[in-house]
Amino acid sequence: MALIKSVRGFTPQIGKDTFLAENATIVGDVVVGEGCSIWFNAVLRGDVNSIRIGNGVNIQDGSVLHTLYEKSTIEIGDNVSIGHNVTIHGARIEDGALIGMGAVVLDHAVVGEGAIIAAGSVVLSKTVVEPGSIYAGVPAKFVKKVDPEQAKEINQKIANNYHMYASWYTEEENIDE
Repeated sequence: MALIKSVRGFTPQIGKDTFLAENATIVGDVVVGEGCSIWFNAVLRGDVNSIRIGNGVNIQDGSVLHTLYEKSTIEIGDNVSIGHNVTIHGARIEDGALIGMGAVVLDHAVVGEGAIIAAGSVVLSKTVVEPGSIYAGVPAKFVKKVDPEQAKEINQKIANNYHMYASWYTEEENIDE
């Protein structure tokens, strides 16, 4: 069972139909929407400020979400995919965005709706990533706009796949009972 821990009077709230891997850690002022999946070794640390996660979000293995004390929060929209080993520190990620593996998104950055952050990129503090664009590099820079329908299709497919993957684990739990 995932580690769900109250801190400073805040207890994480987890939406229905959300998969939590056994070694995921969710602490403090964290609200997770419905139909999400929080994968192995992911850490959502809402001890110093709030983390709000929409519906249909997948936070993949090894990702870390944290904030600055009294200065930044995390807001993640619906149907967002956070790749393996991503660090999000006090940023806003809007609906349908995709954060590639190993990327870092720093305080007060905003990743627009349907945007894609390439694997390994570093989105610096206060960067505004336009909706429907691809950013890549260290520091992350604009690469190109993507067709909004194509981006939505790709990003939605990944989000849907992770919902399916999560169902495999609940099926296994039912077999073991």
